[in-house]
Amino acid sequence: MVRSIEVKKASVRNRLIVDVDVLMNEPNDFDFSPRARMEGNSLSITNAGNEAGGSIDLDDDQMIAAERDRMVELRVKFSVEGMHGILTNKTKNTRIAPNAKKLAEPRWKTVLPLSM
Repeated sequence: MVRSIEVKKASVRNRLIVDVDVLMNEPNDFDFSPRARMEGNSLSITNAGNEAGGSIDLDDDQMIAAERDRMVELRVKFSVEGMHGILTNKTKNTRIAPNAKKLAEPRWKTVLPLSM
């Protein structure tokens, strides 16, 4: 289940792109089905069946791109409280070995239809 949705920023490239941070209740939660709705110049991102979500005010260029395409590209960064907090013993460079890999990040990207 989604605990909170925070809209970080909105930008325009080929279409409207919105960056969102989603805080989940537990690591095995997969119950996230985003919806995008625009009222006036405010874009709100919510989870299906849940009214609480995040919103952001769009400027003129972003409004034009949203009305033209009627879709939004959503970039989601997932986190779980307690799992992705501040580490007490940090390693200065996590990739110190010659073949070391960067740790995977919980990110997701999708294109949503925009309801107006």
